[in-house]
Amino acid sequence: MDSQPPANESSPSTALSNVGELVPFYSSYLWNRLASLLPTSNSIFLGKISNLYRQTVSRKRSISFPLPLPSEFPNSSTITSNVSADTARIHGVLEEIMADVLSNLHDIQKSLDFWRSRAEGSNARKAYFMIFERGPTAFVNESTKFVSKSLSEDSAMQHLCQSSSSHMTERMRVLVELRSALASFLAQLYVELDKRGEDLVKNPEKSLPSLLAVINGLFSNLEGSFSHLHAERECDSSVDGSYPMPLVFDRLPEVNEEGSQWTDCELTDAINLAHKNLEKLNSYLSVMVGKHRKPRRMTLYWVRYTCGAVGLSVFSIWLLRHSSLMGSSDIENWVHDAKEATMSFFSDHVEQPLLSIRDELFDTFRKRHKGVMETEEVQLTQDSLHRMLRNFCEQATREKVPDNASDQEMLEVVMNRYEKELVHPIHNLLSGELARGLLIQVQKLKLDIETAMLELDQILRANEINFAILAALPAFFLSIVMLTVLRTWLKKDSKAQGRGRIARIHRRLLVVEIEKRIMQYQSYIEQGRDKDAETVFGLLIYSLERLYRVVEKPARATDEWDLVKQDLIELGRPQQQTSYKLTVTQRLVTVYDCLLPTLKRQ
Repeated sequence: MDSQPPANESSPSTALSNVGELVPFYSSYLWNRLASLLPTSNSIFLGKISNLYRQTVSRKRSISFPLPLPSEFPNSSTITSNVSADTARIHGVLEEIMADVLSNLHDIQKSLDFWRSRAEGSNARKAYFMIFERGPTAFVNESTKFVSKSLSEDSAMQHLCQSSSSHMTERMRVLVELRSALASFLAQLYVELDKRGEDLVKNPEKSLPSLLAVINGLFSNLEGSFSHLHAERECDSSVDGSYPMPLVFDRLPEVNEEGSQWTDCELTDAINLAHKNLEKLNSYLSVMVGKHRKPRRMTLYWVRYTCGAVGLSVFSIWLLRHSSLMGSSDIENWVHDAKEATMSFFSDHVEQPLLSIRDELFDTFRKRHKGVMETEEVQLTQDSLHRMLRNFCEQATREKVPDNASDQEMLEVVMNRYEKELVHPIHNLLSGELARGLLIQVQKLKLDIETAMLELDQILRANEINFAILAALPAFFLSIVMLTVLRTWLKKDSKAQGRGRIARIHRRLLVVEIEKRIMQYQSYIEQGRDKDAETVFGLLIYSLERLYRVVEKPARATDEWDLVKQDLIELGRPQQQTSYKLTVTQRLVTVYDCLLPTLKRQ
């Protein structure tokens, strides 16, 4: 029978893990003690090195939305004394906490939006997700279950849809609880900083320990919010693996805040404790969110990637068979044919049409008289007809025709005499004016034909430009497509961080989201639901940080950043009136050019 190890002994792996935890603890302890023994200037210098080391090693995320602290609150670049050095370190801790919490909220929100979109889909969409969008292993398992249930039962599709709904609901439930806890933590921290900002500047000796104690209490409250997640986990949970150990934060020792001031070592230990608790929070959330997050892109589209990989493999084998490595010259011939086809396309649809348009624009209209029918010939025919009409009218009426008489008036005289001559056509053809009238009409018909031919020649010459433009249309459309793709790439017109129409729409939707959360927060306050109002306020800060981050670059481009920044900060003030906040949201979407839709800008 195997002997049981003593209770006070541990396995080698446990001992190694304990050693791994003790090394950074004692390293930090020795570093803090060494720093406290050195002079003030050296302590400041070592503090800077410590901050730089922590920023380099730790997973620090940059924060965009400013903390609700006075502008004179010292940071790492404005260290002048021991007090300001400690204050600057606390400022760095607060920035790290805000940045990490906002980043985790963003990861949770993205996964939550994904699961909600899938849960709102049809049954066929849910079944497709369960089989084809969870990886090859899930594809094999779900396909096997579906086929077996189809053979044994009639409700295989219904069972698959129920399994999909349960799969999504469980993940949404955990993500919502994580989001609510983090949002409440963020709201409490933001409100405390807004309340204590002036005291932190005027009386930092008393305010800094109080603030650190409040932060320690907020971590303790967050620990309680996460504790029930493990108890509520279902036995038949679809989440792979087990949950991490329940989150347990370190706590500050009992300190008399109303008595003597904290020593430098106590402040340093409290700051390091806040860093350690933040690292624990990030580690816990990375595991919890990782187990309930949306599938990765490779997992979602593994079928497409697999088909693409198979197609690429087949294409590579086919390409290898026609390459020079296998003694074939097909690829060289295809490249040569493609080169010739490209050059032919460029010549037929780009070069020649452009040259033709240029020649037509500069030569055709300038040399239009050198055509099938010249203008001088038409003018000669017209002058000849005018003289014939004038002579006929003077002989027929025995009166001098006025110089300003038109051809139409004289032609009427000719036609009247022509009608009289037709009464005795044979006699008048030999001795009258009938033959002369016929010749004048022939001359008139010749003039009409020449005029029509001249106009037709001009129309044909003008249409040569149209034909050249028509030949250039394929190249023109191809250029438009390429320019559109290039414009989209340059503007990065996607989501909320671009400069195009789609980015503007996303930024305006963020303003709408902020407005809805302001109204929801006020509604919960009026109903006395303080806990829900606290959660909504944390989500409001998260939405403001997202808009703050994406609108900064376009607002700087339009020289509106200072005003936009101030309005966003006003929206985050806890004590600001709701009516004023709603006025600010309306101003954001109606005044600032960086948030206006494209049509209004035009």
